[in-house]
Amino acid sequence: MSDIDLKKFETTIKVRNMRREDFEAVIAMEKLCFPKMIPWTIPQLKSHLRIFPEGQIVVEVDGVVVGSSSSLIVNFDEYSDQHTYDEISDKGYITNHNPEGDNLYGLEVMVHPDYRNMKIGKRLYEARKELAQRLNLKSIVIGGRIPGYHRYADTMTPRQYAEAVMAKDLYDPILTFQLMSGFILKRIIKKYLPDDKASQEYATLMEWNNIEYQASTKRHFKTAFPVRICVIQYMMKKIDSFEEFAHQCEYYVDVASNYKSDFVVFPEIFTTQLLSFMDQETPSASVRKLTKYTEAYIEIFSDFAVRYNVNIIGGSHFVEEEGKIYNIAYLFRRDGSIDKQYKLHITPNEEQWRGIATGDEIKVFDTDCGKIAILICYDLEFPELARIVTDQGANIIFTPFCTDERQGYLRVRYCAQARAVENQIYTVIAGTVGNLTHVENMDIQYAQSAIFTPSDFSFPRDGIMAETTPNIEMVIVGDVDLELLKRTRHSGTVTLLKTGGTTFTS
Repeated sequence: MSDIDLKKFETTIKVRNMRREDFEAVIAMEKLCFPKMIPWTIPQLKSHLRIFPEGQIVVEVDGVVVGSSSSLIVNFDEYSDQHTYDEISDKGYITNHNPEGDNLYGLEVMVHPDYRNMKIGKRLYEARKELAQRLNLKSIVIGGRIPGYHRYADTMTPRQYAEAVMAKDLYDPILTFQLMSGFILKRIIKKYLPDDKASQEYATLMEWNNIEYQASTKRHFKTAFPVRICVIQYMMKKIDSFEEFAHQCEYYVDVASNYKSDFVVFPEIFTTQLLSFMDQETPSASVRKLTKYTEAYIEIFSDFAVRYNVNIIGGSHFVEEEGKIYNIAYLFRRDGSIDKQYKLHITPNEEQWRGIATGDEIKVFDTDCGKIAILICYDLEFPELARIVTDQGANIIFTPFCTDERQGYLRVRYCAQARAVENQIYTVIAGTVGNLTHVENMDIQYAQSAIFTPSDFSFPRDGIMAETTPNIEMVIVGDVDLELLKRTRHSGTVTLLKTGGTTFTS
């Protein structure tokens, strides 16, 4: 008896998260499933994967994508029962996704017409339920279509139609399936999806409750989430030793700690003050000598952060790595951990006089006061960087800077205020003042440090939380409210982060 090759009879079914290479297949499938409705676009699907990849699921059969579902997390209490599809999905871009929300909202489930007898839809719904359980979400909410309703619209209200389906007197391909999947009808939504003519623009608000849900304190609504920031406008003056530098820095950290600050912010390359007691050479050679103090600088600031219980944005420092000199800002957390951000855009002055190399990665850092980013001086003048870190969850952008004259300073200030408005984010700038008369290319300084807010009724009138007097050695202390920021992003006078992407063509 010859062996039978069982492999040729096998069918491989896989449920997995969506990937970039699935986009074209998903869009083509959507055109087959909903031929009279507007399908997803590539920018929308990219946004889904960037913001909430776990919520984007596909089923493939023998390597072919034959089903998909899309979802996001929301606090459904923040939305009206009579919401629209555009409102709940932010016009299909899900930028309103809230990782701290209680409810998984299902935007779409579809199955290729040729594979509708293989329980693909059930697999997708089960995958959603597993996701809700794994993330400890309270429920799954759906604005369900009722595509059979148009045949009865002349004789039944949407409620009567839904009741007839629930009583099994009528069959609706979507509502019947959702009821069999354990969802409960909550109410009828009007004008939910304008291009859903089969449902006459109506939808059913359906909910499945996660009986394993455990209430968590982190999900409780907060009236405020204040974060206190101390900004150091640092005086560049001649010193005689590293110990003198360390003593001066510790004084400021102590001040910040006394005010119970969460962050203390030092300026860009303020460690060049150490050059004032070294033999002077060319600026590029002097910078290499300065890098010899890197480990001592890291050691004292890490100690300050832990001992004074404050997160420190340690300005920036020139560091030698593999023969190249980088301008690096360090984050010294009060739990003892350390991170760093390389300066990505190097000014012509830095390149000409000091030979500074460019970094190649932008980071967002987790702290005990939420996510933050550090954009060093010139980097703040490139809007795309601020939008990238905002999209990745940053609430505060810290910018250590060093400018020698007023025009250069104003470029930093104006861009900081613009980034705060564009991204509905807090921005903080900390600069150097004074003179280093014995240090070439660092001889004069100009600064007015500040904490900026978005421009809306909830914030200070001019979008300025606090600012220093120009060119004076001093500190400012100000509180920013992360909960207020979150509410303003959702329902402020303008909601720049909720506006979906737009494609322009010539």
